[in-house]
Amino acid sequence: MSTSSRSPQVSPDPAPAALPADQGPQEAAREREIAVEQRVVDTAYGELDRRLAEARSALIRTEARGASGTHQSRGERDAYAVHYSGLISTLEGVEERLVFGRMDMRAGDPVAPEEGGSGGDAEGAGGPAPGDGAGTAGAVGGPARHYVGRIGLHDAARREVVLDWRAPLARAFYQATASEPMGLVRRRHIDTRARRVLGVEDELIDVSALGGARAVGGRSAGLAAEGLQGEGALLAAMSAARDGRMGDIVATIQAEQDRIVTAPGTGVLVVQGGPGTGKTAVALHRVAYLFYAERERLERSGVLLVGPSRTFLRYVEQVLPSLGETGVVSTTIGDLVPGIRARGTESAVTAEIKGRAVWARVLARAVKALQRVPDGPRPIVVEGTALELRPDDVREAMSRARRGGKPHNLAREPFVLWLLERLTDQFAATTRQDASDPETRAWIREDIRTSRDARREINLCWMPTTPQGLLERLWARPALLERLAPELTGAERQALRRSPGSELTPADIPLIDELAELLGPSDDAQAQRARLEARRREELVAYAAEAIESQELGGGIVTAEMLADRVADHGPSLTLAERARADRGWTYGHVVVDEAQELGAMAWRALARRCPVRSFTVVGDLAQYSGPTAPSSWGQALRALGTSPSADGGRSPRGGHHQRGRRGGRGRRVPREGSTPLREEVLTVCYRTPATVMEAADATAASLGQPPVYPVSSVRDLPDCLRVDHVGRAEGAGGAALEGAVLTAVREEMAALDEAVGPEGGRIAVIAPDPELWAARLAADAALAAAMEAPGGDVLRSRLAVMGPVMSKGLEFDVVVLVEPGRIGRTSPGDLYVAMTRPTRRLRVVSSEPLPSGLTAP
Repeated sequence: MSTSSRSPQVSPDPAPAALPADQGPQEAAREREIAVEQRVVDTAYGELDRRLAEARSALIRTEARGASGTHQSRGERDAYAVHYSGLISTLEGVEERLVFGRMDMRAGDPVAPEEGGSGGDAEGAGGPAPGDGAGTAGAVGGPARHYVGRIGLHDAARREVVLDWRAPLARAFYQATASEPMGLVRRRHIDTRARRVLGVEDELIDVSALGGARAVGGRSAGLAAEGLQGEGALLAAMSAARDGRMGDIVATIQAEQDRIVTAPGTGVLVVQGGPGTGKTAVALHRVAYLFYAERERLERSGVLLVGPSRTFLRYVEQVLPSLGETGVVSTTIGDLVPGIRARGTESAVTAEIKGRAVWARVLARAVKALQRVPDGPRPIVVEGTALELRPDDVREAMSRARRGGKPHNLAREPFVLWLLERLTDQFAATTRQDASDPETRAWIREDIRTSRDARREINLCWMPTTPQGLLERLWARPALLERLAPELTGAERQALRRSPGSELTPADIPLIDELAELLGPSDDAQAQRARLEARRREELVAYAAEAIESQELGGGIVTAEMLADRVADHGPSLTLAERARADRGWTYGHVVVDEAQELGAMAWRALARRCPVRSFTVVGDLAQYSGPTAPSSWGQALRALGTSPSADGGRSPRGGHHQRGRRGGRGRRVPREGSTPLREEVLTVCYRTPATVMEAADATAASLGQPPVYPVSSVRDLPDCLRVDHVGRAEGAGGAALEGAVLTAVREEMAALDEAVGPEGGRIAVIAPDPELWAARLAADAALAAAMEAPGGDVLRSRLAVMGPVMSKGLEFDVVVLVEPGRIGRTSPGDLYVAMTRPTRRLRVVSSEPLPSGLTAP
């Protein structure tokens, strides 16, 4: 076996200590092992602290250089400042549970350098690419020991301290079994909190290689061969009280999850499965892994994360920083276009209509309809001279303008210029002036350009507009929509009708994005940007003048304008995520879409334009679709991405059709059918919801005609985890009896949670079809109102949250009080399925209506 001069730094086992009188051999062995691991953890945190101190000092030195020097030196300073700021964020983000595992490898097993790289260390905000780390072999012929953690760390002598969980060698930590040990002898899970080791759990993978060693607090090879990896750590994580934020699963990734996390980033990977199977967590860890495996590419282009709601994005916002990655842009479909926010609401039926692929054709017609040839000559009077805007001239101008392939608003400029030249010729001929004289021609052209008649008639032939303005006209003018969208029924067009000035909805945003591609920037948008820049310039000059006066820098050597120019030209550099977020045309190296079953074809077209390499992780569950009719397969749902099953086959339950892609605007194309490989993976184990609740949810969904596509198996069950309270209907649904029952249920569940996890611990959600009404009712109780307080308006920070089923997508709570499930199920069986599968401990159902046939108390 080859040796490496950069072997892992491992503290020697301490000498056996005398046993306390009341301590047995097993407990004493456990304490000795904890002491061993504490020394290693202390070393790792010492290295983390050293790196943090170095990065902070480097940032201070960089910022102290100021804005002086050449343009190149200032650019270098800004680049270094961004680098060190990112590195500091990375190192600060991995503070909690920096080290969580240990791998004891078989003695004498050679480890190839490319297989044993530690993933480098935290230099460069995440470390070098795989294979760049230190060697992993221990003494010649001896076993290697690796400590697995959130990022790779080395000491000053370049000896491995922590192995990055994404390194190739670390795959054994997640995938090794007794039948396939992958060179692993023992896998140890290390439980830490606030830099202290609290416990260890061993799994013996290859007993024959252990000699006289024993496992501490864990399982033998026979138990580790199948089932859960790190069962104790996993069950502890599942049983912990919720705190309103998703935690990472890096210490407890299971083998089926790890295979998805480490899958190649090419093509479209669908991660599907029932509730609680870890789809979202797997997708986020996959992002961190891809940053590790393809860092050079993704650090230039970035990753886009699309979630179902802002609440969901807040819920998952800590996961990637805790894994050492911060360069991700998170957004919802409603916030996809910079500068536009969708605040309106509408029915699921209306949103589904807006999401259909037919809108690509409808909107293209709407833009083309802005270009019109008049039926006959149009009179124009300029300075008392009668001119004509002739149809043949308009037709020729359109032909010339379209040749450049530019979007509508940008192609308008050559259209207008050509017509101005023709009208200039007319004016000169009518007034008998020399049209060949450049000066004469210039003032004639300017008179025509500023003429009200000319502006009106030319605009009517090629109308400039904005995406928002054109979409608003479509919704507000039934006759226009009927002419442009004959594919829709009268009832569907009526559902789209909206008054001018109404708030945009999330389903409007993909249509606006499509129109932005077809239209291009308008004069109005450019003028607005110019006004904003001018206003910012005025503010900078005023600020600079105040600074000069306060510091007595007058005398004409430095003017306010000079100082403002310096600030404007050499202000702080933006991070890649900040630049990408502000640029609608930015193209990403990878896109992750959660709750993807909710997206319509137009949303997928918008995302396809943002990722020309077609590298997608698509997360969802067709059974959790909110609309009335779920897509029959992922092939059908993802037709806008041009997907085709990969060679290893997909797992869609029912075959879907593919549709030829169409051009998604000028310059960026939507893919064609079959151009993007599609692979589907299924997660089958539920780690969140108790088995009794999961079985009730499956039965309820089936009774409503929407059975789960992939049923899951829960890894645990809890006593009394499902209770159904049925209230008489004497006072009508929503009456005092129902209100009293809900209030009682919430109070009882809060008291039970206090007893289980301590006062103020855990999270409870009331999920109801009319959340605003129930929030007001619960807030009338002083104690419940206090529990509902949401600091900063963040409902996830409150112990008691009230929400509708759609808002609960992707979230989880210790306890869910579900109100009127029958009403929810009639509107959307998928929404009821979502609501029933949010709890980790207990589901309490309160209803005054007949329950769906599958929902009964155990």
